[in-house]
Amino acid sequence: MQDRAGTTRAQILAAAAQLFDERGYAGTSISDITERSGHTSGAIYFHFTGKENLARAVVQAHFAAWPPLVAGCAGRFAAPLEELVGLSFAVARAFRDDALVRGGARLWAERLPAVDPFPTPFVGWIETVEALLIQARGHGDLSPSVDPPKAARAIIMAFFGLHSVSEAFDGRAHIEEDLTGLWRLLLPTLQVRPAAEAALSRVRIVLGTEAETETETEAQAQAGTDTDTETDAEREPGAESKQSWPQARSTRMQPSR
Repeated sequence: MQDRAGTTRAQILAAAAQLFDERGYAGTSISDITERSGHTSGAIYFHFTGKENLARAVVQAHFAAWPPLVAGCAGRFAAPLEELVGLSFAVARAFRDDALVRGGARLWAERLPAVDPFPTPFVGWIETVEALLIQARGHGDLSPSVDPPKAARAIIMAFFGLHSVSEAFDGRAHIEEDLTGLWRLLLPTLQVRPAAEAALSRVRIVLGTEAETETETEAQAQAGTDTDTETDAEREPGAESKQSWPQARSTRMQPSR
C-alpha cells in the first residue's frame, strides 16, 4: 500500500512539475494536473492538500536534486578542474531533461509567496565551485593569477547566464554545445598550463559521450580529410551540422517520464 501511495505521489509531482514548467503557477490548475497525471483531484488533495503545497514540493525536489548530483561527480574525474567541468554538464543536463528541476526553477523564478522560504540560490553553487578551485590549486593545476572566491562567483554568473540565454533561444536544446564553448573560453584562464581541449576530451570520456568532438573534426579538416560527405545541396533543408556533444533531446518533458 505504501509503495502504491508513493508511486501515486511521485506521478502527481512529476505531472505538476511538467505543467509548472510549461505554464507557470498561475497557468496551471488542479484539473490540469488531474488530467496530466491520470489521478483524481481527491488523490492530489490527499497527498498535497492543494496547489500551493504541491508547488512547494516541486521546489523542494528541485533543491534536493543537487547534493546527490554533486556527490555523484566527486571522484569520477582525474583532476578538480575536470570535475568542475563534468559537474557543469551534469547540472546542464538536469535543467534540460529533468521535469522536477525545470518546474522547480520556474516556480522559484516567479518568486511565489507560496513556495517561500527556500535557500538563496547560487550561494551553494558558488561555494561548491570555490572548493573545487581550491582543490585544483592544491593539485598545482590552478593558475596563480586566479582568486578562487572571485573566480567561483564569475563562473556561476557565466554558467547561469548561459542557461538563461539558451532557454530563451531554443529551450536549452543546444546547452551542451554552448557550455563547451564557455569552457573553451574559461579553462585557458583557469589552468596553470592551458589545455582546454584535452580536459574537455577527458570529461567526455567520463560522461560516456560518443559523439565526434569538434577537436577531432578540426584536426581531420586540417589534415585534408573531409569529415562530412554531404554537400549543402544534398543536406535536408534545416539540417544541422554535427555537434561536439550528443544530439539534444526534446526540451519539453513527456508525461509520466
